[in-house]
Amino acid sequence: MPEPRTTRTTLTTTSPAEVPGGREAAARALDEARRRTLVLTDVDEPELTAQHSPLMSPLVWDLAHIGQQEDLWLLRGGDSAAQGLLSCRVEQLYDAFEHPRASRVSLPLLGPAEARRYLADVRSRVVGGLERVPDDSAKALFPTHMVLQHEQQHVETMLATHQLRDGAPLLGAGTPLPPGRDVPHDAVLVPAGPFELGVDGHAEPWSLDNERPAHVVDLPAFRIGRVPVTNAEWQRFVDAGGYAEPRWWSARGWAHRQEAGLERPLFWAGDGSRRRFGHHEELVPDEPVQHVSFFEAEAYAAWAGARLPTEQEWEKACTWDPALGRRRRWPWGDSAWTRELANLGGEALRPAPVGAYPGGASAYGVEQLMGEVWEWTSSSFEPWPGFEPMLYAQYSAPFFGGDYRVLRGGSWAVGEGAVRPSFRNWDHPVRRQIFTGLRLAWDVEGADRPEGGA
Repeated sequence: MPEPRTTRTTLTTTSPAEVPGGREAAARALDEARRRTLVLTDVDEPELTAQHSPLMSPLVWDLAHIGQQEDLWLLRGGDSAAQGLLSCRVEQLYDAFEHPRASRVSLPLLGPAEARRYLADVRSRVVGGLERVPDDSAKALFPTHMVLQHEQQHVETMLATHQLRDGAPLLGAGTPLPPGRDVPHDAVLVPAGPFELGVDGHAEPWSLDNERPAHVVDLPAFRIGRVPVTNAEWQRFVDAGGYAEPRWWSARGWAHRQEAGLERPLFWAGDGSRRRFGHHEELVPDEPVQHVSFFEAEAYAAWAGARLPTEQEWEKACTWDPALGRRRRWPWGDSAWTRELANLGGEALRPAPVGAYPGGASAYGVEQLMGEVWEWTSSSFEPWPGFEPMLYAQYSAPFFGGDYRVLRGGSWAVGEGAVRPSFRNWDHPVRRQIFTGLRLAWDVEGADRPEGGA
């Protein structure tokens, strides 16, 4: 497909976003993230200290690591040489770069009771310090929101750990979701033209470094799926022998499919059921498929006569308002997220059926772009032109140029305040324990969906 043209000139004049609620809003958001953390770790000690998968940390490591990062950034201002509430010897156990996930279970970690006391001690000091932060200063409140997003990201990681564990359910079935509706599974046209990709800090004060700066990208026309690919559509790929046909797979993807023995999405059984947080249940046909790798998503798209969207295409379909010639803060407009607009927050413990959120559609009519599943794109993880690292300089930069693919949109498990249309997630193309799915795209010249595919 043609390459997009990029410039730094902005298309619109965006006014600075107000700091939403200042200190009080930050404190409430911290409390909500901690509530989620404590719910997921309110289990017996063997469940906390076990390593349920080599892909994930023991839950007790996540628990103390959340506190260690909060201690570092909000009590010590990011100065790792300053003495924290843990000794240097203990604190280094929670260095995510030094200790890979598979090795953390063998470390002399804090026990569950110690980790909880540490977490509570850090938070009590943070709350006291927050009262001294200027209420109207986005710059002063940014570290708090950075730490908040970090905790919400680990909540999602801990949910993935819960999904990987064997045994009887520890979590409930989840809260009710709105019903789906009979929505066309068609392709929406996004005409050629420029749009504003990414954000600046004055418009999105809590955005992270890889989301910035805002710049104009001129894209050729494309079509994108109105809704994500569903379980029923993926089942047709399985039934058609999609996992047995090398022609749909890239060379790397086929090699991995053979080595890993992939036959269907993770947690699916061959009888049309799945395992979800210890519950065994029938697949929901109109629910977005999840737990598929980039390689699987790429193969499905080829089988369907389509491709995966680039992240630039995804963001344009999500945020650009062609009638007004400006960027929206959310697909549905500039109003804040509510539970009637998108499936975020993690309470449902699953994606909603397609068609469940008509009010959350983008200006182009694309639905359920936020929440449900992280959507694989074809894009590698690279910095935007003019990238500058934030105070946590290792958040993004060490991962640029590696073997990562970008995911967009956030899953049902993402907490409020931890995702935006500009938010860029990334992972290895083999990963599927995270809540990943896909949406299809087409070049305009071949936009029609073939009868034999999805």
